[in-house]
Amino acid sequence: MELLLTILHIFVCLFLIFVVLLQSGQAADLAGAFGGGGSQTAFGMRGAATLLQKLTTVSAVLFMLTSLSLGIVGRSESSVIDDIESPPPVSAPAEAGQPQGGGETGRGPQQPGPGGGGSDPGSGRS
Repeated sequence: MELLLTILHIFVCLFLIFVVLLQSGQAADLAGAFGGGGSQTAFGMRGAATLLQKLTTVSAVLFMLTSLSLGIVGRSESSVIDDIESPPPVSAPAEAGQPQGGGETGRGPQQPGPGGGGSDPGSGRS
């Protein structure tokens, strides 16, 4: 079913491109490119729809319907992400200021050392 819809979608897409390229613009001259030379109505002159315009409308509707149906038919309960294996856990290296075990002094990093008044020796205060 999905293969049939895909083939139909490709044919409708190519036909839509072909029909749109066959149409001539309403103001195909240089003035029309900059907004001049057209009619004063919002969507151009109202006339009878030509065969190319009708074919464009029908093929655009078919293109939208095949796109929606391919989206619905192609949807599955599994995801591509489900197929990816999770990487093994990576252990973080120890920080530079932390002791590597056995050398614990009992003081945390916030407690000043012996004789220190809590001031930083490189700050210039005493």
